[in-house]
Amino acid sequence: MKKIILFTAAILSLTTVDAQVSFRKMQNMIPRSKDGLNMFDVRKDDVPFDGISVDLGGAFAMQFQALNSFNDQREGSYIASNGAVISGNSGTAGYRLNNLQNNFNLPAANLTVGAQLADGVHVNLDVYLSSRHHNETWVKGGYLQIDKLDFIKKDFLTDIMKYTTIKIGQMENNYGDAHFRRTDNGNALLNPFIEGNIMDSFETEMGMEVYYNREGLVSMIGITNGKLNQGVAEFIPAEATPTAPDPNTTVSPTILAKLGYDKQLNKDLRVRITGSYNHNANMSANPWGSDRAGSRYFGVMSHQAYSYNGVPNPNNFDPASNATTGRFSPGYANWYTAFMINPFVKYRGLEFFGTLEFTNGGDKKGSDASRSVDQYAADLVYRFGKTEQFYIGARYNVVSGNISSQTEKVNVDRFESSLGWYMTKNIIAKLAYTNQKYSDYSQYSGSSLNDLYGGSFDGIMFEAAITF
Repeated sequence: MKKIILFTAAILSLTTVDAQVSFRKMQNMIPRSKDGLNMFDVRKDDVPFDGISVDLGGAFAMQFQALNSFNDQREGSYIASNGAVISGNSGTAGYRLNNLQNNFNLPAANLTVGAQLADGVHVNLDVYLSSRHHNETWVKGGYLQIDKLDFIKKDFLTDIMKYTTIKIGQMENNYGDAHFRRTDNGNALLNPFIEGNIMDSFETEMGMEVYYNREGLVSMIGITNGKLNQGVAEFIPAEATPTAPDPNTTVSPTILAKLGYDKQLNKDLRVRITGSYNHNANMSANPWGSDRAGSRYFGVMSHQAYSYNGVPNPNNFDPASNATTGRFSPGYANWYTAFMINPFVKYRGLEFFGTLEFTNGGDKKGSDASRSVDQYAADLVYRFGKTEQFYIGARYNVVSGNISSQTEKVNVDRFESSLGWYMTKNIIAKLAYTNQKYSDYSQYSGSSLNDLYGGSFDGIMFEAAITF
């Protein structure tokens, strides 16, 4: 924290050292306030360049949680393969899901620092000051955004760059549109709900994305090095096995693409639909399990320490080490290919946003075996009031597919309803009800009891957030 304070002080001191430095005269930046609602990808504006300018912002969010978890496991008994209930099994003695108190979660906080370096060129740095996954301060990522090439030569390729944007750096992969509506740690102002999708895609990798948006056309192509954690260590192949005859440990690039249509048809109606592609042939990181912040549903569907067959179980409730409770990851370990379709329609105060996601991948190096997991989500939000400062919304989300630990498909579904109030453009208060259910999970996961067997959780949550 001391380093962050010193860094911020140094930025502020620039205003006295160089008279050209000013605040918030940034070009082509999506607002972090309510004005940034339903802005996707990148944008172009006509803000003039007025010398080096600095952008300094933050985001804070806290929740009051009142959720309860349930499953069909029973202490002191188990269900045999023939369906008979056998009592007195000492292996399950002491087992239960965590009892969760109605109380506040760990508050989340972000810091954003940016600078307009030249006409059409700005840099952005995002820092997590406090998060569920990492309680300490760490850098989420940073990137350079180029909207003009005047630094090469005045009006260089100006007809192309009028519609083109280039982003380079360690940044959030632009896969689909759903991640623009998700909560990003302390930044919860643009999400009408408390959580994102059950299968929540988020990943930061080193790479480049090129956008070309013109007269309703939405397009992007990107490539990254496929690594969440950067390094130059040599990859050494593992020993071959019958199930993995070619255990290649090479990390392949991630290929990203997006194509769509976005048009304000008249003053009342806007229509947008995009299709996105995400592929990695030899993966290092998992797009559905790489969020460094964590979910909003603290401790749900997790159990306290217990002894199973005389072996202590290490799965204590630790918000940091078990940071994604309530979410689902397909858990691919070799390769994956994913497609996402996102329709968005806004008619006056009524909004519809959908997600159709189709994924498949492999679990073992050198094996052609693959499995698939699909996701469907739809939310309806009605905004009202003089400035649409109030809203009411509902979302239904389903995930269905195969996991590596069992042969039959599993299903997870969630219903979430929400009420919200923008007290100002930078302050929001939300109240939400959530009900999530797990179906077709086996009673055991390996030799341990499966917390998700016949599982469900429900309850209410309150969230207050400030972003500037």
